[in-house]
Amino acid sequence: MSEPIGPLLIMRVHDALLAAREAGASSMTCSLDLDRSTTTVELCADSWHWDGRKFPFIPTCKDRTIYHWAGAGFEPVARFTRSLIKLVPTEWGPPTFEIDGIKMLPTARVSPYADAERKVGLIAPRGKVILDTCGGLGYFAAWCLRGQAAHVYSYESNPDVLWLRSLNPWSPDHRGSVESRAALTLTAGDIAEQIVSLPSESVDAILHDPPRFGIAGELYSQSFYDQLARVLRRRGKLFHYTGTPNKLSSGRDVANEVASRLRHTGFAAQPNGDGILAVKTG
Repeated sequence: MSEPIGPLLIMRVHDALLAAREAGASSMTCSLDLDRSTTTVELCADSWHWDGRKFPFIPTCKDRTIYHWAGAGFEPVARFTRSLIKLVPTEWGPPTFEIDGIKMLPTARVSPYADAERKVGLIAPRGKVILDTCGGLGYFAAWCLRGQAAHVYSYESNPDVLWLRSLNPWSPDHRGSVESRAALTLTAGDIAEQIVSLPSESVDAILHDPPRFGIAGELYSQSFYDQLARVLRRRGKLFHYTGTPNKLSSGRDVANEVASRLRHTGFAAQPNGDGILAVKTG
């Protein structure tokens, strides 16, 4: 069994703990893992108790922030190295993350976890070997494993994102059955560099969710798409997230450019939601 992650606190839960204490309650039921599960917390005047441990209330608990227990106190799940990278709560439970204030996953109308479920369904993962090029929080990989993929090879180049992933109870890295963990290989590396070492026709499907074009243009290049086509077996499917950037402000039609390049390299490619669904024909 993997060790549980937590406790994690968000403002909604922390406010509920304070309200229950003020109302004279000795305990309350809440979630300390971003709505993955519920648990019972014992309340005292200056602290609360869970899992045999004592925790303080947070002096200033901010909205749009997830706090983790760092051993001596609660700290935001955020890091700043080259960029400010932060795990951000959503109304659905599964969090998104931001890099310098830009959300990396759709959250406006749907849970990022449910959004990943729909997109993984497009490539029908059951029994397949899948390349997950830009792993992020691992939601694509999680749904591939739930869909009984034979194996998922996931790549993530940013060590701070991997740290967020290690604290996120909705990420699959260290959770689930022994079988599902064995079916996931997570590599801390840049797929743009790593893909040249992957064998030709070695995967059945690809999920490609790169950062926006201005950050990682190499992941939208013709040479990279040629590599995707090389490692994918014939009739294999590719879902490529493009988002819906404003063409008037950006001056580019990224989705159309992506579809055109994919067709050039041997894919039949069509728009699907906020991305391109392609099938290798060559």
